[in-house]
Amino acid sequence: MRNSASAHKSSLGRKQRVLKPKASRSGVVLFCVQGSKESREAKAYTPSKLVEMLQAGLPFAELQDLQSSLAIPSERLAPMLGISKATFHRRKGRAGKLPPAVSDRVLRYARLLGQALKVFNGPDAAKLWLNAPQIGLGGAVPLDYARTELGAREVENLLGRIEFGVYS
Repeated sequence: MRNSASAHKSSLGRKQRVLKPKASRSGVVLFCVQGSKESREAKAYTPSKLVEMLQAGLPFAELQDLQSSLAIPSERLAPMLGISKATFHRRKGRAGKLPPAVSDRVLRYARLLGQALKVFNGPDAAKLWLNAPQIGLGGAVPLDYARTELGAREVENLLGRIEFGVYS
C-alpha cells in the first residue's frame, strides 16, 4: 500500500513532506521508517521479536511498503533485495511471506531510510541523499552500497557522522 504524504512547516519555516501511513497499515517497515512513540508498538518490535519475524519471513506487503517509502521502481528494488524482477512482479499483490534473507534486506533498507529521515528532517532530502553518490562512501550511492551488511553499516556510520557534525 502506498503512503500518503502531507505537508507541514519545519522549524525553519519551509514546507516539508512527511510520510504518513494509511490508517489500516502498520508493520515493521513503517515502524523503522517512522518510528513510534507508542510503547505498545515499540514492544512489538523489540530486537528479539524482529529476529523472530525475520526468521519466519516478513509478509510480502512489507516489501511493497518499502518500495512506497523509498519511492523507487521495482526494477531497481528487486536486485537490491536479491530477488528477480519477475519474482517481484509475480508475487506483488499476493499474500505470502518473503524468505528470511530477503526479509533481512527489507529491514536493512527500512532502517537506513528511517535514519536518513531523522538526519535530514524529511523524506525529500533523505531520499535524495540515499540515491546520490557520497564522498564519505568513496563516491558510492548509499542504497547501492548497502547491498551488503558491511556496506549498510558504513552508510549508518556516515549518517551518524553527518548527524553529529563529524562528517569526513
